[in-house]
Amino acid sequence: MADSKDTHSTPLGTYPAGGGEGVTGLEISAAALSALWLFVAGLYFVLGGAEGADGLRFLLAAMVLFLPVAMIWVAVAATRATRIMRHESTRLQAAVDALRQAYVAQAKSNQNNAPEGISKKLDAIAASQKKTETAFAMFSSTRAKEQIAAQAAPGAAPSGPAGEQASLALGTPAEALRPPLSNADLIRALNFPETAEDQAGFAALRKALKDRPAAQFVQAAQDVLTLLSQDGIYMDDLSPDLARPEIWRRFAQGERGRAIAALGGIRDRSSLALTAGRMKQDPIFRDAAHHFLRLYDRGFARFAETATDAEISEFAGTRTSRAFMLIGRVAGTFN
Repeated sequence: MADSKDTHSTPLGTYPAGGGEGVTGLEISAAALSALWLFVAGLYFVLGGAEGADGLRFLLAAMVLFLPVAMIWVAVAATRATRIMRHESTRLQAAVDALRQAYVAQAKSNQNNAPEGISKKLDAIAASQKKTETAFAMFSSTRAKEQIAAQAAPGAAPSGPAGEQASLALGTPAEALRPPLSNADLIRALNFPETAEDQAGFAALRKALKDRPAAQFVQAAQDVLTLLSQDGIYMDDLSPDLARPEIWRRFAQGERGRAIAALGGIRDRSSLALTAGRMKQDPIFRDAAHHFLRLYDRGFARFAETATDAEISEFAGTRTSRAFMLIGRVAGTFN
């Protein structure tokens, strides 16, 4: 038995053609054997004698003639089906191998030819993060230098046991010599500088750090934002539903619970779930969050005394206020 050597080519590869077409040596051999058997058996019965007219002898003759021929062709059909299946299996295996090779080649091509836009975006994100870290380090260092200079200034008295600001020699507080922090500067400071080149943001931040209550407020907000960023929660990614200024004023006047529920405008489920899990599992984060909520309560109450409705709306849109909405919902401030 000789297998066909023909092949088929496709975009996926080359594989042998099926073996079910044409007449092969197997069929020729079977036909020759069948003809030989019919000739020999027929010759025997034709020349076997006069009693050939008997019905039983005729039936026996038919069986002897055609049964072996039928068995020969059954064997031929089985062998042919086996050969066809073997060829089809070979074709299928070749097609699968070709698909695998095409998939691997496409994956390598996609990996080697990655879009340049994605790389540029990743580089921009990394550079922005580096600039932000540098900016925070810069204003933290500036704050430390200012505190050291204030302690070393002539006439400055050491801080009292309650941690109050040092007073001048004649009893005049140091805060009295500085102009009061404006609402615009406080809002700008609580939103933190946008980039390392945000000079106006850093100027407002330095002014806020010179005001003791505002400095505590800003520092607590910075600590909370840093801890939230460790879980991938960034205030710029949140889009809260902002409440009306009159509801914020009711909060400043001391109302809590459902009366100010509209202030909890954060609806991001993943951020809420991550923050709630962090509150339960991390005592450091929990203490920082409660400290931040207390200082936000006091800071906004002072701010609302002189703020206009427009300034309250700007205050509510800062990164610090978004952190308050998120942590306040988790802590149950609006329940």
